[in-house]
Amino acid sequence: MSRNSRRRRAAFIVLRASLTILYAYSGADLILHPSGWYWAVGALPDFFGVFVNDIGIDSYLRGQGVFELLLAMAFAAWFLPGRAVRAAAAISAVQMALILLLVGVRVDTFRDIAILGNALAVFLLAKSSSYAK
Repeated sequence: MSRNSRRRRAAFIVLRASLTILYAYSGADLILHPSGWYWAVGALPDFFGVFVNDIGIDSYLRGQGVFELLLAMAFAAWFLPGRAVRAAAAISAVQMALILLLVGVRVDTFRDIAILGNALAVFLLAKSSSYAK
């Protein structure tokens, strides 16, 4: 393996690890302390807020927490093929893009730009199955 390949692989591992930590932390916190995330739901557009109110804000946030824990597991699982990692990265990128489009860039959403970029980088790097393993 060339020096450049080792650096790319190391960068890929760092990107995946950061997404793993991010989604594990937020997923667990959403499940354990949904009321701490009410602010995030308040910024959603009305059409989505109706859906959240129908199922209940705590139920929605706990469901989001489970979803984020699944993403964390996908990014952490070194044995997954590149396609599975790409799928998790694509889902993460779409989620962040939707937040930015629907909520807009505000003081509490600026971090989503970095998460979007991280997810897109993992998506692009996971194309090569040698990085995904």
